[in-house]
Amino acid sequence: MKTTAALLGLCATGTLLVALPVLAIGASTASASCSTDAAQAVDTAAVAKQVKAILDGGDKGSVSVPGLDDPADQVPNAKTIQATGVAMNIPARGQVVALATALQESGLRNLTYGDRDSLGLFQQRPSMGWGTANEILDPVHASTRFYEGLKKISGWQSLSVAQAAQAVQKSGFPEAYAKWEPLATALQKAIEPLLQKAGDPSPGPSPSGSPDVDSHSPSTNGHCSADGDGTDFGTIPAGALPAEYTIPATAPPKVQTAIRWALGQLGTPYQWGGSCTDSHGTARMGRCDCSSLMQQAYKAAGVTLTRTTYTQVRDGNAVSVDALQPGDLLFTEGTAAVPEHVGMAIGHGLIVHAPHTGDVVRITTLASWKPRILAARRVV
Repeated sequence: MKTTAALLGLCATGTLLVALPVLAIGASTASASCSTDAAQAVDTAAVAKQVKAILDGGDKGSVSVPGLDDPADQVPNAKTIQATGVAMNIPARGQVVALATALQESGLRNLTYGDRDSLGLFQQRPSMGWGTANEILDPVHASTRFYEGLKKISGWQSLSVAQAAQAVQKSGFPEAYAKWEPLATALQKAIEPLLQKAGDPSPGPSPSGSPDVDSHSPSTNGHCSADGDGTDFGTIPAGALPAEYTIPATAPPKVQTAIRWALGQLGTPYQWGGSCTDSHGTARMGRCDCSSLMQQAYKAAGVTLTRTTYTQVRDGNAVSVDALQPGDLLFTEGTAAVPEHVGMAIGHGLIVHAPHTGDVVRITTLASWKPRILAARRVV
């Protein structure tokens, strides 16, 4: 049902040039049908209410929005798409293009099937160079590749949403994207204020978080399970491990393995959307972001974690910030229900994490994090 074409180009990201296909993914799903219905009016207030209900843990059944028939699945995917655009400095209109595309291609669902070998939110094809099947099923990777393709389209900002989407997708039904513009626009506007902008001061903990996430407000006068708060180590240089540190022998074997693996990535450059599968290599997408560092560290220990901070905050079980153990995941930035950053407690009051673009995987202290921790989860 859809035509496929490929064009190899170079896309500048920071100081790196990456070869990628920029004008093609062949895809087709149940939602990407032959329908080219005209755009339907959208109740923007209802969309905002639905988004807030999902992302802030409100009454999820209080509103129904056409096109969002499974909001608990669709809205977090929309947020990931939009957050990726924000991190890549894609303007709001580009985020709308991406959301409209995903609405058409997958219904904002991370599909494990599609036309031929098409997969994921954007129905990208491994055979067309958009990544491996596992990479394409990573919403951050899929979104990153879509935006890279969009940025390569000369003058995309002056195109209609449907035209811009078609320039990347090369669909056999180019008009089909247009009908999703109103809902995509409403989603973008609803999600925008919920995204924590990079560099903004992190908010304090929510006074009344969901018990399933973490309802414990961090105290400001205790220690981490009598394990100290890390201040005894003094200033820790970026990418360095204090000579006095040892992996706690009392930690479960799987936790020790996860910590050891994470420490092996110290000093490697951060990469938004990176898979953390080759952090010491030259391919930037093999490097780590905060959540992929956690995922791959625990994968080395035989423990499966989901991919993003938005989902990892539901992995394992909630624990009190005053009763942390080595291996616990600690979340900051955003909200307790939808955090934007994650690190791992490694004992002795220290945390390993991948901070942000321009930084490296490094060690920080519990003392510096504790006032900002929104949630803590134990996965082993």
